[in-house]
Parts: sequence; C-alpha cells; structure tokens
Amino acid sequence: MKKEIHPENYRLVVFKDMSNEYSFICKSTANTSETIKWEDGNEYPVVKLEISHKSHPFYTGKNQVVDTAGRIDKFKTRYGKHTK
Repeated sequence: MKKEIHPENYRLVVFKDMSNEYSFICKSTANTSETIKWEDGNEYPVVKLEISHKSHPFYTGKNQVVDTAGRIDKFKTRYGKHTK
C-alpha cells in the first residue's frame, strides 16, 4: 500500500442492524460516539443501521415490513375509519 494516502482513523467498527439485532464487525472510518462490547470482550465503536443484508428483501428473498416508527399503525388509525 502507498504510504500517507489512507485515513488515520481506520479502525474496527461494529455495525448493528436495528431491525433484527444482527451485528458484524469490520474496518471503517465511520464517525460514531457510541461504543459496544463485542464477543471478544473488547469495546468497539458502533454504527446503527436500519437495514442490512440480513433484513433487506433482495438478499433474504422474502418481503418483510420494517416498521421502526409505528407508521403502519398511524396509517391504519388515520384511514381505518374511512373503510368502514
């Protein structure tokens, strides 16, 4: 590798899929202020993801609804009275 062209803060970071609690660790320069204790007992910076390859319909082969903010329930209560 060429010297002095890569970022200084290239380190191990945990990426956590919040829709299914799946986590993986890899090197990254992503900025984060939170840390998490990993399986090896060390603490690493954590980046929270809304979707990853474990929850994306293209990779899983099935369509699943990821409702993180209760949007589906809000829609049903708002427009449910019009369908009756």
